[in-house]
Amino acid sequence: MANDLNGKTALVTGGSRGIGAQVCRTLAARGAAVAVHYASGEKEAAAVAAGINTAGGKAFTVQADISRHAEVVSMFAQFDAGLAKLGLPQGLDILVNNAGRGGGGPLGQTTEADFDAVFGLNVKGLLFVTQMAAERLRDEGRVVNISSATSRGAQAARLVYAASKWAVNGLTLSLAQELAPRRITVNAVAPGAVATDMIAAARQDKVFNDMVIGATAFKRFGEPQDIADVVGFLVGPQGGWVTAQVIEASGGLRL
Repeated sequence: MANDLNGKTALVTGGSRGIGAQVCRTLAARGAAVAVHYASGEKEAAAVAAGINTAGGKAFTVQADISRHAEVVSMFAQFDAGLAKLGLPQGLDILVNNAGRGGGGPLGQTTEADFDAVFGLNVKGLLFVTQMAAERLRDEGRVVNISSATSRGAQAARLVYAASKWAVNGLTLSLAQELAPRRITVNAVAPGAVATDMIAAARQDKVFNDMVIGATAFKRFGEPQDIADVVGFLVGPQGGWVTAQVIEASGGLRL
């Protein structure tokens, strides 16, 4: 698969760390020019882009709180300018909607602020990023939304987060239908528990750590590369006949 994304341009939201950062590196290693989006992790995003450029790839950063529509507009202005600075043609081939957040708890502990923050980023942000990206996406482009294995089954302890990922799955199907005439595929990848800094504190709890490992058929946490590899398949030439799918990548969670 080396260089099978040569000449392609990608935008990865939430690309400064964790799964998003590894997706950026994976796509760049295969030849894509990558826009690394961040909201607040400027140094981390710059380090991801610098690492790609040092390795001979092409990358630049864009900044926005994508839960705010005006900042989505600003992000795409940065994206267009970044392409121009690199001497690349305007347009987009690959969008990976990775940015997301948790928040809230059981019903009685969930606040309006929790709901607005989670849905504002995980659902509203994804929708309007995709809306603006669609104007730039070339025919036969690729969209991958990062969902979650929490969207399978009941999740009383994190109901707002789980509901937001159910919404992501629903948007994936409808977007796939709308963009199909242009042969643009739209899919979701639903990770299980992945060893990123977002759950590093929780992993210090032996009960949580053992529970996750015990519930996973392969008896380990996922790694960011595990998810990046699935994304890489969907955005590559081999993924052209796959659309409107939610693919769980969880190592056999809750078998």
